[in-house]
Amino acid sequence: MSGLGHLRASFANALRGVALLFAREPNMRLHLLAALGVIALAIALELEARDCALLALAAGLVLAAEGLNSAIETLADRVAPGRDEAIGRAKDIAAAAVLLAALAALIIGLLILAPPLWQRLA
Repeated sequence: MSGLGHLRASFANALRGVALLFAREPNMRLHLLAALGVIALAIALELEARDCALLALAAGLVLAAEGLNSAIETLADRVAPGRDEAIGRAKDIAAAAVLLAALAALIIGLLILAPPLWQRLA
């Protein structure tokens, strides 16, 4: 396969993965909904580009973490369909990574959105 053909195939595989995530993973849809809400609020508050970029980065990291968590869970369930302590720990750790990313995004969101939102509401 040529370089361009390989690149096209890689993008097709990635897009198929994105479609699978949103079709099969309810948490991914929830994270996307939260990200869209934050973006809408940032636009409504007329935030600076830097702040919007930070919010987009935080949301993107949560979505990426959720994608990795889903991939690990899918692979783990295939490798060890029954109860396995090590697989259970790996899945818990992957889920913890999503939680940590979401908490970091929440803190970033509060630091950026709360002051202008409070100012408008006061």
